[in-house]
Amino acid sequence: MSRRASVSLDHFWWRVGQGSHIQQAPHPAGRHVWGEALVLDSFSLEASSNALQSVDSACVKTRVQGLQVEVSETCTLCLSRMLSLLRLGGGPELPATGSETPPRLPLTWNVELDLKDTNVFTLSCVAGAVAWRVDAVAAHSSASSVGLSVRGVALAVLKTVSENTEPCGPTQQTSGTLLSLDSLGVAYQRSTAALEVQSEDSLVLHWTPSDHMFLYQHVCETRAWWDAVSAVLGVKQERVASDSPAPPAGGLSVRVDLGRTQLTAYVAEQNVLMARAGGLSVSRRPGSTHVRAPDLVLSFDGNDIFTLREPEVRLLEEAEELRPHRARAPSLTAGTNRANRAWIFSFPSLAVEFPYRYDFSATFDRAISVQKWLKGLHRAQACPDVSAGPGPLPPDLLVRVGAFSFVFLDDVFEIKLRDNYELMKDENKESAKRLQLLDRRVAELRKQHGELLPARKIEELYASLERKHIEIYIQRSQRLYASTPMRKTLLSWSVAQLELVALADPSLHGPERVRHLLGQVDAVSPFPRDGLSLLVQWARAVSFKLAAFLVRIRDYPRYLFEIRDWELSGRLIATEQDGQLRGRRKEVVQLCPPWGDVTVYRNVPPLKFYYDLSSNISLYTIVWGPCWDPAWTLIGQAVDLLTKPSADPSPLLTWWDKCRLLLHGHWHMDIEQANLHQLATEDPYNTTENMHWEWTTLQYHWTPGQFVFKGDLDVNVRTASKYDDICFLHLPNLCMTLDLQWLCHGNPHDHHAVLLCCAENVADFTSCQPHDSYRAFRSENLNLAITMDLNQHCGTVPGQPRILLYSSTLRWMQNFWATWTSVSRPICRGQLFHSTRPCRRKLSQHYKQMSYTAEFPQLQVHYWASFAQQRGVQLECSKGHIFTRGAQRLIPQAGTVMRRLISEWSVTQMMSELSLVTVHLMSSTSDETADQINAQVKKTHLLSLSSLSYQRQSHRIEEEVSVTDETNASYTHRLCLVDLRASWTATNRNIAFGLYDGYKKASVLKRNLSTEALKGLRIDTQLQVKKLKRSASTYAPSSARTAPAAHRAEKSQNEGASMLQKLIEETDRFVVFTEEDAGVSDQLCGIAACQTDDVYNRNWCIELVNCQMMLRGTETAGCVLVSAAKAQLLQCEHHPAWYNDTLKQKTTWTCSLDCMQYFATMEPNPSELDGQLWLQVKNIEEHRQRNLDSVQELMESGQAVGGMVSTTTDWNQPSQVQETQQVQRIISRCSCRMYYISYSYDIDPELATQIKPPEIHHHHEKEDLLKKQAGAVDTFTLIHNELEISTNPVQYAMILDIVNNLLLHVEPRRKEHSEKKQRVRFQLEISSNPEEQRSSILHLQEAVRQHVAQIRRLEKQIYSNIRAQPEELRGDEQAEINLRLQSQLNQEKTDLQMKSEELNILIRCFKDFKLQRANKMELRKPPEDVSVVRRTEIYFAQARWCLTEEDGQLGIAELELQRFMYSKLNKSDDTAEHLLELGWFTMNNLLPNAAYKVVLRPQSSCQSGRQLALRIFSKVRPPVGGISVKEHFEVNVVPLTIQLMYQFFKRMMGFFFPGRNVEEEEVGDEDDKSRLVTTGVVKPRQMSEDSIGGLGPSKGVAQGINRTAGVRRSFRKPPEHPVDDIDKMKERAAMNNSFIYIKIPQVPLCVSYKGEKSSVDWRDLNLVLPCLEYHNNTWTWLDFAMAVKRDSRKALVAQMIKEKLRLKPASACESRSRVVEGKTDGGLQQQQEDEKARLLVGVSAADRSSSKKNIFSRRK
Repeated sequence: MSRRASVSLDHFWWRVGQGSHIQQAPHPAGRHVWGEALVLDSFSLEASSNALQSVDSACVKTRVQGLQVEVSETCTLCLSRMLSLLRLGGGPELPATGSETPPRLPLTWNVELDLKDTNVFTLSCVAGAVAWRVDAVAAHSSASSVGLSVRGVALAVLKTVSENTEPCGPTQQTSGTLLSLDSLGVAYQRSTAALEVQSEDSLVLHWTPSDHMFLYQHVCETRAWWDAVSAVLGVKQERVASDSPAPPAGGLSVRVDLGRTQLTAYVAEQNVLMARAGGLSVSRRPGSTHVRAPDLVLSFDGNDIFTLREPEVRLLEEAEELRPHRARAPSLTAGTNRANRAWIFSFPSLAVEFPYRYDFSATFDRAISVQKWLKGLHRAQACPDVSAGPGPLPPDLLVRVGAFSFVFLDDVFEIKLRDNYELMKDENKESAKRLQLLDRRVAELRKQHGELLPARKIEELYASLERKHIEIYIQRSQRLYASTPMRKTLLSWSVAQLELVALADPSLHGPERVRHLLGQVDAVSPFPRDGLSLLVQWARAVSFKLAAFLVRIRDYPRYLFEIRDWELSGRLIATEQDGQLRGRRKEVVQLCPPWGDVTVYRNVPPLKFYYDLSSNISLYTIVWGPCWDPAWTLIGQAVDLLTKPSADPSPLLTWWDKCRLLLHGHWHMDIEQANLHQLATEDPYNTTENMHWEWTTLQYHWTPGQFVFKGDLDVNVRTASKYDDICFLHLPNLCMTLDLQWLCHGNPHDHHAVLLCCAENVADFTSCQPHDSYRAFRSENLNLAITMDLNQHCGTVPGQPRILLYSSTLRWMQNFWATWTSVSRPICRGQLFHSTRPCRRKLSQHYKQMSYTAEFPQLQVHYWASFAQQRGVQLECSKGHIFTRGAQRLIPQAGTVMRRLISEWSVTQMMSELSLVTVHLMSSTSDETADQINAQVKKTHLLSLSSLSYQRQSHRIEEEVSVTDETNASYTHRLCLVDLRASWTATNRNIAFGLYDGYKKASVLKRNLSTEALKGLRIDTQLQVKKLKRSASTYAPSSARTAPAAHRAEKSQNEGASMLQKLIEETDRFVVFTEEDAGVSDQLCGIAACQTDDVYNRNWCIELVNCQMMLRGTETAGCVLVSAAKAQLLQCEHHPAWYNDTLKQKTTWTCSLDCMQYFATMEPNPSELDGQLWLQVKNIEEHRQRNLDSVQELMESGQAVGGMVSTTTDWNQPSQVQETQQVQRIISRCSCRMYYISYSYDIDPELATQIKPPEIHHHHEKEDLLKKQAGAVDTFTLIHNELEISTNPVQYAMILDIVNNLLLHVEPRRKEHSEKKQRVRFQLEISSNPEEQRSSILHLQEAVRQHVAQIRRLEKQIYSNIRAQPEELRGDEQAEINLRLQSQLNQEKTDLQMKSEELNILIRCFKDFKLQRANKMELRKPPEDVSVVRRTEIYFAQARWCLTEEDGQLGIAELELQRFMYSKLNKSDDTAEHLLELGWFTMNNLLPNAAYKVVLRPQSSCQSGRQLALRIFSKVRPPVGGISVKEHFEVNVVPLTIQLMYQFFKRMMGFFFPGRNVEEEEVGDEDDKSRLVTTGVVKPRQMSEDSIGGLGPSKGVAQGINRTAGVRRSFRKPPEHPVDDIDKMKERAAMNNSFIYIKIPQVPLCVSYKGEKSSVDWRDLNLVLPCLEYHNNTWTWLDFAMAVKRDSRKALVAQMIKEKLRLKPASACESRSRVVEGKTDGGLQQQQEDEKARLLVGVSAADRSSSKKNIFSRRK
């Protein structure tokens, strides 16, 4: 059975409110009239039903067009009144009819609904109206599904209703819509309970706080109206009842698919947030919710900041994939491994990009303010119940990001500027190539056409090429970004395969539990007594892992940070403290009327993080360099725009104080390999020059105030040369601790006490002092303590710390240090760049003190001069401890311009202790230019010591300390060396000189290539006057006016003093005995100048305990050992004082050596032991009581000179347990004192205010001219009190060998260098215009610079070839290329050395020549301007030398000297004065059965300290043309007594000259000259007694102390090259001395001589050596000696003849012996005198042989 019904209605409206009962015009089409509650343009309803056996079905079709519904308070009142009237009329019958209805079959409904032009309005009394527009709605419903199709949806807010009607057009014509959607489809399947919502068109939402408030007001009013209607209908219980049979929410599946979605939110008038999604899909199933989109973009103010590709969000009731993470979290409560709610975020790609100089923080802060306002608006009535507990557990979080990138965009102008610069460089090279090509073409045309080619045509060609250059550059500039996109990034941060997990747990949830966790994690921070009120408390167990973490600056080739395979786990807590009333700032959210602006209170305290984390990393790399500072400055400015500055008006915190305030807890990291690369160049694109710090198996622990690093550290130098990958520092098992002590007014860890205050509340909570909320927490300074402990073996095999250094490495480190200490320039600062914030203080200027402590069980240091390891030094230390502390002082710069503070570091304390230190010199036979390391290295011992201790303290001595307290005085530096053992051999000397020569060459090359090489050549003749003026103006302004007057008065006084001094010097004294007014102490100026009454700083104190030194020669075997029980070296700095109107500061050095001893081997061929020969400590220490019970003590010979002692070859083993060798004591225990005084113009600024002006003497005539102060003179004084010496011939030869070949040795290269230098000087002497050499120097400098650049280029090319290894080249081709480059490199190095040496010689000679010319000009100055600039003094109180036989016990002779004094004065006019004085001397004959025991002595037996026995004075002028000038030379000797025996003479000649045959016949004068001053030694180990006699004089005599002998012999060699004028000048300068005046006063002699076998016997022969004077002679020293010999012999022969004539015949034998001594050289006159002697004395033929052996005869 079927039934049908239909209803239709047109033009229906329902009007309410005032005037609704008045008939009005019909409803206007397309508009809504306010007050019409319901309007229907047309309505039709068709219904039909079919009753079947199984089911009843009904079909309803409804079409509505032009539906308008208005909901307002008036409509609600009318509807309620009407419903109440209807309810009163038919209410009671409803239950009866319902109860009698019989049960029916289920009814199936098929409903179709068609709505068009539907408009719904809500009208508020205070907030305008809201319009909802739907163009068309088509709905159908069946038994299995329900479908809905909507087209054209729009939502608009009408803020004011000013007219009676409102247009109701299509949605596309609606303006100001909040929501617009073109189409929407909804489908519901009843069988599966699945709801699908789908839209393929765009969904656009516009949101503002005002619109939200309008909607909120209308929703609230609508709910109130609905409640009123519901109360009238009484459907409240029925609504609840109707909801009960509905399917539960958990069983419904919902899926929403939207097309392009855009949400725009205006958080402020100028700040817009926008979210765009290409599509949005939301699906909800029982237990899960899934949201995904193909892309999502979050835009701020029109800038796309966040870009997400295929984001996906899942909300799970139970996440099974988080169970393993929860099970691995040890911090979670046991038994709570159940699954929790989880939110899972998955982003295959997440990109964050910030434009250049975009203020993101302003927009974000306003968005947070709006969010706070919304939160307060919607939760105003939903106040949580605090007593109810912490609430439900929050969900877990899982975030997966496939690729994350964070980018700061760079300034486009900067980018284009650099790209254009690179383009200009490349175009410059290309244009040069085109110009060369044109030059070749023009050259070819000129060859073809010759002179016929017009010049105008050539000019046109070059002009055309210039225009072409410009066109090509413009075209390339326009196509610059055609193929390659422009670089945009300033900073890029990328993360790959990130997985982040945050787990919630009951143990981490709740305020009380969070506070308890804070106390555990941050135990060092005191907790507030009143508790801690927290607004934000977020605590989770977190873990994450990622594959790569990369940070790059611009397009630099190296990453700033590079982290691989990072895993982290632990607890993380984030809290925000309640700022209370003072710490809340006001933010205004602008709303339109009628609400006005709303104030939102924001909390000022920041969000703090507490953590307890541990992580594992496979690779951690950091790269940094000063060349990145400009880019980093721009990054810092970009970061400042991300975070809004604090609302507290206090001065900003530095970044380290921010870290202390915000970060708290513990962080542990295990890193397999950690790298730190410090860039060493100014080029940010350089990848080869850096210092590489490499940690292996690093354990890093970060706690508050402490950083701990444990692992193996290698420090490598990375250079583009063969020195690349050199590990110069290897520290295994290192534990490095950095302790940070923050100096604050309060507790540096009490961050809870920091209470921030808003700006408007400052006046209520701050006193009159400037407001600073961080006053107690802010750090004033930082004390850093670095501790490096290498004693922890960590269970592995202990490694040895090593340091490997090359000279090139050290030079590279100098450049590296200069790069890192350079001052960075300000970047983009000032009003032009809108950056006026004050400059940030650098952490390097925040340090107040820094201390360093190192402890190591052993250490090995290697230093090589070159990569070939030809010469080097090795230091080994057993155990060491080093501690140093430095303090920093910041000094402001003078002037009105604001400048950086000057940082000045000073070492306040230093302590070092080293044990068992050994230093070896290493050498190999490899070539200097070798490119690979040589494995065959020979080591030689240099020095070793058992312990070394060093202490340094920084303090000044203000109180006066007496001389007796000198040892107890406090010194800044104290160095103590115990058991020092040093070796100095020819091998050590060669290696040491080679190392020094290499260092000197490098420093000379650096100095000569600098721009200062030719500066400083202007000679200022008024230098002293200028220094005086500067000193007076700086330190004593009042003395500037009185100084000239005092200068004139003292000038007149100096004239009288100089005249009187000349008269005294010119006085001839026949008798040398002088009466002195003072003793030796007053004569030695060094002792007088080292007084300690004006000392303000005792600087150095060096002590050596039981030190010894081994010296070994080259021509003799054996060695000499020098020892001292105690040695002390002191340095003091004195208060500045005025010296002759010049302010200078004095520094004194005092050295004392106690218990000095000299030992030597005595065998001609000593046994060669494996180790070095060393003295035992008991033989070095001060004299002690001997233990006679010891057999070894009984065998030794005590402490006397000549005694034998045993040696050892090992550190600690005694001589009894090893093979030893005895050595003889050649100098017994003695003491030595040395003094050195220096003066400088460098005055300590701290003492400048304490300096008084110089005293002015008004009565100069009362001063004693002889006692006038000489002024400040640099002085060196050496004093030996007593010397007891005993040597045999072997030891004497050994000492001469050591002195000649070891101590006085001059390298052949140095000789060659000196000869070249002398040649250049002579060239300058004969040059007409020496200034032309300046241009030669400049050209040579440029050539050397080109060689250096070429060497660097070749080294980099070789390095690149080795690293690249091109595959297209075979191995032999690659080797050939490298070999060719290496040979070219070696040739360049050789050329560089030659050119550098030539340049150095030229510069030095040029400067010396200029200075010499200036000095010649100053010679015209009056004599009072000449002053002493340097003084040298050597004094021996008494010295006794015993010459023994080879056994070392039987004596030959004994020489005693007393009061020996030598002084040298160097003056300002380059003159020098030498003075040698000897108080007493005597020589004794120790041979058995000697007739004369005293060989040589003064005739007077008086030995008073006021008398002198010998005086030699010499005054030397500056050399002229290379020839030394002796202005005055004088020798004074007292009357002497000489008693000589031939046997004694023979033994002495055999002692000193073992290679000379005394029995040889006389030779001519020419051969006599060649051997007169020649002394020599032979190798005892290479010569026997037979060979000595048969050896010729030229072979048996070696080079001795007098080096002029070798020079003279060289004159006889034929010239190797043509001799020119310069060579002649050099030869003459080397040979001659210019003697202006020589004087030797007469000397009375009493001579006794006893010949061999009593053939000649003279007794008391009185002779007088005549007075000799010579004037203006150019002689060699040999010529001078021969002249003295000739003149003396003439006078002595005549005297001997006269003495014989006065003797009686009975004394013929005695007279004959006297005359024999008068034998002179050849010549007719001399032969006649000899004949007279034979006739008078009667010399027989038997006496001729003996006459050839006298002391005046000529011998070979």
